[in-house]
Amino acid sequence: MAVQLLITDKNLAVQGDPLVDWTNLDATKKFNEPGSGSVDLPARPEVMAQLQPGNRLVVIRDGAVWMAGPMEIPTDFSWSVTEEPGPGKVTITFSDDLATVAGYITWPTPANAWTAQPANTYRQLTNTNAETIIRTLINENCGPGALAERRIPRLALDTAAGVGTSTTLKTRFEPLLDVCRTLALNGGALGFRTRQTAGQILFGCYAPRDLRATARFSIGLGNLRSLAYKQSAPTVTHALIAGTEPDIGTTGRTYVQAADAAAAASWWRVEKYVDGSAADDSAGELTQAGTEEIASGAAPVELSTVTVDTSDLKAGRDFDLGDRVTVALPFGVEVADLVRSIHLQASPESGEYVETLVGSPDATTDPQVVKAIRTLGRRLGRLETR
Repeated sequence: MAVQLLITDKNLAVQGDPLVDWTNLDATKKFNEPGSGSVDLPARPEVMAQLQPGNRLVVIRDGAVWMAGPMEIPTDFSWSVTEEPGPGKVTITFSDDLATVAGYITWPTPANAWTAQPANTYRQLTNTNAETIIRTLINENCGPGALAERRIPRLALDTAAGVGTSTTLKTRFEPLLDVCRTLALNGGALGFRTRQTAGQILFGCYAPRDLRATARFSIGLGNLRSLAYKQSAPTVTHALIAGTEPDIGTTGRTYVQAADAAAAASWWRVEKYVDGSAADDSAGELTQAGTEEIASGAAPVELSTVTVDTSDLKAGRDFDLGDRVTVALPFGVEVADLVRSIHLQASPESGEYVETLVGSPDATTDPQVVKAIRTLGRRLGRLETR
């Protein structure tokens, strides 16, 4: 098998020999989200000695780092005289290095100590390239440009890709990765990721590719494991945003509209009121709030597809996270959507199995109640940080 597992410390120093006799490796990389995984091992002393708080697991596949990041649960140990004889079993649960970035919030003035953060101040950038903003936020909150106590060991900025469009930032005490996701969406549908080199963890942005003509999945090609397709009416085509209520004697309230004209023409007009009182009426923040509502509610096509690697089309080689690919449905319809996650399963007995999730961002994951709670939590979080 071409998979090797290593343990490193925070500074990427290998802690011992490669892990052997492991079973049931399960690791999933996700588009613009931290990946996660787990692996089972015999709990031998030389293995347990490496499973220290703060250490990282590195998955090497075909000679290259496939996924690497901190061990969130380094020692989930079990033993019984009947089921786990000998040294027992330890299960390691790990994430990729984006999980470490996800542990930070955006400081209004990152150069100042926490006790010196000014009141009613926001980190703002107006009409600036999205890649530039994302790289700036990472650098000043947890990268080389951050305060010494906030720097993630060995984290550096990858070479700028020169991608993205102009967008606007205004943030204060929000989850760093959530802000980056919003900027990536509004600034040209960018992707971002971490990758481990010999001595660094590099954070960078990239533009997902349009591979609809070459990365194709269908039952006939033998590279589909399952699919679900639903076409429904949009929940919003016109987001109507109202700014801050003015004080008595001041100028009027600002109103902004964001619309998906194509969806309204194909279906019908669906209006949704958006309270923008927590936003800044200037610098396009109201428009950005409306754009987010349109993006979350105006896509009538929901696609959930699990694909499998074949010799002709392999994840990581022929397509990757965020790329737009084509799925041919059995009744003659073709749908293009993004690669959302890539899942690796491996064991010494059965070998490797790689499957890819293609589809809409919300239709493929959580129940409606969970999605509603997440949306509400995000909005309440923004209000709390204003």
